[in-house]
Amino acid sequence: MSDEPLEWKIQTLRGQLVELGSAIRQLNQSGLDSATAELLLSRKRAELEDLMQRGRDARPARTARPQG
Repeated sequence: MSDEPLEWKIQTLRGQLVELGSAIRQLNQSGLDSATAELLLSRKRAELEDLMQRGRDARPARTARPQG
């Protein structure tokens, strides 16, 4: 299985996290409630952590090769 779809999904989630963080700051500066955006942000962070863990688990362990 290629890592490309997983890496693409991880990068997409990272972009969404940046956008949500910006939206939360704007809501807070405007004095508006940001609870829904904060909840979505925490869910996206958990999803990102899960994908990153799956990516680490899917990679074969590398062994040191003797040089010579």
